[in-house]
Amino acid sequence: MDRNISSLNHTSIQTPLPPNTTANINATVKPFSVFDGCELYVEGILFDLTLQCINVFIGIPANILVIAVLIHNRKEASTSDIFLGCLAFLDAYFGVMTPIVILNLYTWGSQKVWSSIKFSYGVKDTSGPLFFSCICLDRFMAVLFPITFGQLKHIKYRLFLTVIVFFLTFAYAAAKTVGGLPNFEKVFTGEILAAFSWMVVCNASILWALKRSHSAGKDEMHPMKKKAFKTVLSILCIIVVNYLPPVAMFPFEDIYTPDVFRCYVQPVGFAFVNISSTTQPLIYLTRLEKVPFISDACIKKWGSCISSDNNTNNKSTTQQNQSA
Repeated sequence: MDRNISSLNHTSIQTPLPPNTTANINATVKPFSVFDGCELYVEGILFDLTLQCINVFIGIPANILVIAVLIHNRKEASTSDIFLGCLAFLDAYFGVMTPIVILNLYTWGSQKVWSSIKFSYGVKDTSGPLFFSCICLDRFMAVLFPITFGQLKHIKYRLFLTVIVFFLTFAYAAAKTVGGLPNFEKVFTGEILAAFSWMVVCNASILWALKRSHSAGKDEMHPMKKKAFKTVLSILCIIVVNYLPPVAMFPFEDIYTPDVFRCYVQPVGFAFVNISSTTQPLIYLTRLEKVPFISDACIKKWGSCISSDNNTNNKSTTQQNQSA
């Protein structure tokens, strides 16, 4: 779905003329269209909406569970948990907006609702890269500059960064909702390029430092360093999978025709960013040694069921081989 074009509703509201237009004020203006010129190229938009539906059924529960886990573990909180919590909250909010997008697309056709949808897209565009950048900065300081990190470990520094990120996020989202700013799409391209470069450099430096300390010391990596290594590696996977496609495609807008860029390149690129609302909480949950709110009895029972099924399948396979 192209976030930089006014699409996704069927209202007959006329598109306003640009402020510097010299056209006759009484001229007929093209009615507001759901696909805004992409009527014959809807595949990219539908691909984006499909991934957003995954956020509804998987991403929202996963993000709520992440928030619950962070609250449950608040006495043993990591320094970057505040960033993870804010990111999970905003990702859950973005997932909640998807049914509203679909209802406005096929039922309501409200311009005011479309404005709130554009605001949620602006929040998603900015919150993910900025909060991930804060998490990478936190891990970078902890591994490469532990003394300085210890001096800046107080939560007030994380709160300060969080306030800045929220301010930038809502400022970007408000500007996106108002629209009409020249070359506004270049802001996201610049932001995603800068954030992607910073996160890759940070994580690569952390991985290199951890591997170097491991090879220069004992055979086994320290448990805390091993945990940090897994955390940084998972973040690097999220960065590459969710942010590399727009980074690779958006800066080369000039080589595409306008229709191809609006109807295919942008929706597909944003789709990979959108699905991070699901991949990020799932990867965080898989890193946990134990998920709260799920008793050990349930885990053992689930594990024993899997083991019994595997044993049954193995026995049946052995009997079939013997009979053959």
